[in-house]
Amino acid sequence: MPEVIISGGGPTGMMLASELRLHDVDVLVLEKDAEPSRLVRSLGLHPRSIEIMDQRGLLDRFLAHGQQYPDGVRRFAGIESSPSVTLDTAHGYILGIPQPVTDRLLTERAIELGAQIRRGHEVTGVQQDGDGVTVELADGALLRSRWLVGCDGGRSLVRRLLGIGFPGAPAQTEWILGEMEVTMPAEELTAVAEEVRKTHKGFGIGPAGDGLHRAVVPAATVAEDRVTPPTFEEFRTQLRAYTGTDFGAHSPRSLSRFTDATRLADRYRSGRVFLAGDAAHVHPPLGGQGLNLGIQDAFNLGWKLAAEVNGRAPDGLLDSYHAERHPVADDVLTITRVQSQLISPDPGPQAVRRLLTELMDFEDVSRFLIERVAGIGIRYDFGDGHELVGKRLRDIHLSRGRLYELMHRGQGLLLDRAGELTVEGWADRVDHVVDVSEELHVPAVLLRPDGHVAWIGDDQQGLQSHLAMWFGPAASGA
Repeated sequence: MPEVIISGGGPTGMMLASELRLHDVDVLVLEKDAEPSRLVRSLGLHPRSIEIMDQRGLLDRFLAHGQQYPDGVRRFAGIESSPSVTLDTAHGYILGIPQPVTDRLLTERAIELGAQIRRGHEVTGVQQDGDGVTVELADGALLRSRWLVGCDGGRSLVRRLLGIGFPGAPAQTEWILGEMEVTMPAEELTAVAEEVRKTHKGFGIGPAGDGLHRAVVPAATVAEDRVTPPTFEEFRTQLRAYTGTDFGAHSPRSLSRFTDATRLADRYRSGRVFLAGDAAHVHPPLGGQGLNLGIQDAFNLGWKLAAEVNGRAPDGLLDSYHAERHPVADDVLTITRVQSQLISPDPGPQAVRRLLTELMDFEDVSRFLIERVAGIGIRYDFGDGHELVGKRLRDIHLSRGRLYELMHRGQGLLLDRAGELTVEGWADRVDHVVDVSEELHVPAVLLRPDGHVAWIGDDQQGLQSHLAMWFGPAASGA
């Protein structure tokens, strides 16, 4: 019997599976699609997600398949930030990489670490009790696990079966996304696209690799049945309506629709079942937040659920997943709705856009907005204390190398300048590194496995109380 079943084999599910396997948790991923999707729903990773890959030793794999766009991270709804803004990260760029590649790399990582993955297995029923969860599959088979995580997308069956509320705003606008070949020469296509985007920020077209182009255009109406993909003729009709041409589009590889619907699960946990990724939140795609938000959900939940499975979780650790991630998603919903409004061609939003364009010349305004999109401005509420407590610590240089190189195992980390502290009793869960950095001016810092600062100080008693708070009781006999 697996200890954790994950329903959904997208990037959130695979990231979670990898995080659990770092702590030897027996994981089974169930994915209803028999084959990986070729649909490019996401085009890149934001700085915080790039940091996460670096923290787990995966970044080189992603860099080998992606392209760095330093200017991409400096935009909010297409508005350029102040050029003087510097971000608190070693990865101040968007990594352009198609979602199918991200999916493949994360799946390969989960398999390397020993996760079981079953494709073509659709979850149709969920029942839980005090000891575990029973999952029913479409073929009638029953599977049992101690925990279940629904990573099964915006129409999550797991969420609906549990009766978890999904309040929010219904779709008001819809876009059609297509990948296809075109006959229009590249220079002419670029000129047309640039001219159209002067007045229609919701339109875009550009190369997608393999001789294909990727285009997004507003739909005529919001479809009642959004499960059924649009037709190619519908797509070409909308291209002509907005641009005066269909660019000679032919041979479509994929067509899909998305909307500005905005919803947030009212709870991320129900007993032994959790939600992560789009199963917990849906929002407009402006800013490319969706995939990144899901990966970061998984990064937060993985080590906590592993601690519970391994009998080492302190009281309240599992509930901190909702407490920390729900407000982050709520903020992302706000940010994406704002950006959705700012691309509207209507006079009111365009007036706001002109004003914001002027405000973005102020460095503090630019940094505030860009860090929220990039995911590096998040601070979890750990109570009062040093300004770094609750924030993730960026990669810093130590005398022996880089901080993130020390975090590949998914352990906690005590970075100790003087070497006068000890993690005795927690050494199986927390690495102790005695080193110095010119970029960190505190005596010692305790990092959780997700890189967020849990404690800063120099006294052993304070350290031990925070070790117990985040990593559970000391080992017996310590």
